[in-house]
Amino acid sequence: MSAATVSDTPGNPSFPVWMRSVQSQVEAALSRCLPPGEAIPGRLHQAMRYACLDGGKRVRPLLAFAAGELTAASPQRLQVVACSVELIHSYSLVHDDLPSMDNDVLRRGRPTCHVEYDEATALLVGDSLQSLAFELLARDDLGDHRRQLEMLRLLARASGSLGMAGGQSIDLEAVGRRLNQPELELMHALKTGALIRAAVLLGGLCGTALSAPESAALDRFAKRAGLLFQVVDDILDCTASTATLGKTAGKDAAAEKPTYVSLMGLERAREFAADLKSQALEALAIFGERKRRLVELTDFITQRKF
Repeated sequence: MSAATVSDTPGNPSFPVWMRSVQSQVEAALSRCLPPGEAIPGRLHQAMRYACLDGGKRVRPLLAFAAGELTAASPQRLQVVACSVELIHSYSLVHDDLPSMDNDVLRRGRPTCHVEYDEATALLVGDSLQSLAFELLARDDLGDHRRQLEMLRLLARASGSLGMAGGQSIDLEAVGRRLNQPELELMHALKTGALIRAAVLLGGLCGTALSAPESAALDRFAKRAGLLFQVVDDILDCTASTATLGKTAGKDAAAEKPTYVSLMGLERAREFAADLKSQALEALAIFGERKRRLVELTDFITQRKF
């Protein structure tokens, strides 16, 4: 199924219309949950809003909403988990761009947070966004407490040393080294894939319970989709321009970071992306027509130019 082949019908919007609707909902929800810029301490709150609002593809919130369609989840619950994941993602970008990490000056077409403000403020922005993500997931109106604890555990594991932070650590240690494919897949399963997996599973947890086979299938999809996103990212880093990406193009190669392109070459990396896409879509077969948005998002992740 291609996102371009489905026309708008009442109650059944095309993928571009659906995507813009979710992005708009999440932008508004993020704006509501972030402290106002005039609240003390104003500089920190302004920097938090700068780091989160008015930019980004919102792929993780989109995945949460798409997975929520499998379980007939309410938009209100999906907004909460989508914001939680996006806050963690935004915090990771702020810290990733710091001089002590990737030392980048451009993010989403704008100066990075530490450039626009300062390095100390950027550190506090990351800390504050991470805390706010878990505060949102602890809200009383999110659902039954047993499922809520599962959500908190999922996001915490995906964010820490056994997830995103651990993957970033491996990435820093790997600069200038040549990793084999299993090592590279482990690094990205943690650094990028863990949070994407969490977004999918959190969205699925917002509605009616899935069967054990359905839960396993959704997890398989989430893992493949996370790896697919990173492979495409590596391809874009060496084929797209800085203006298109909204961040510094060619940064990974210049820093001698291990990527799928440096490991496999460009054409083999593209073939690997196609294989991952097929595996992700195969995992969704159990869901029938309910899988539509996840299929469309898989197309979008594969075909994106930025």
